[in-house]
Amino acid sequence: MKVTPMKIPEVLILEPEVYQDVRGFFLESFNQRAFVQLGIRETFVQDNHSRSVKNVLRGMHYQIKQPQGKLVRAIAGKIFDAAVDLRKSSPNYGKWVGTELTAENHKMMWIPPGFAHGFLVLSNAAEVLYKTTDYYAKEFERALLWNDEDVGITWPLVGEPIISERDRNAAAFKEAAHY
Repeated sequence: MKVTPMKIPEVLILEPEVYQDVRGFFLESFNQRAFVQLGIRETFVQDNHSRSVKNVLRGMHYQIKQPQGKLVRAIAGKIFDAAVDLRKSSPNYGKWVGTELTAENHKMMWIPPGFAHGFLVLSNAAEVLYKTTDYYAKEFERALLWNDEDVGITWPLVGEPIISERDRNAAAFKEAAHY
């Protein structure tokens, strides 16, 4: 597996080895032993699967207690995946990273606990699978405003995004709960 650290080095782009022939392809998306060798020692406890249409923006989500590390990949379509460092002790506090994940490039993004996460659908539709290192806990869920100027995520938007009411009313970076 090829590993590329992003500008925030704890966030990784993982590219599995893909075996392709006339029948299609095969890849190993997760192998605990291989992930430990890469330095990802967390245990994954939950898998989530979402389907969204073009211009849907989901995020920026996190849990203030029971923070979740996430291993994110697009299994259909194309997304722009983003993470914001909310760890006050980090030299990258308040910074963001993002990349395109597609069903064709098979890339995955590892986002450790302590980050807000979100994605924008770039194709007509996209299906996203992500593994988490802790269980969903509604009472601890928080949302960071997706377009907060203090964070400055450069979303590759065409037109207005389709967002939930919760995400529309999310907290600005200065008011949001941080780690």
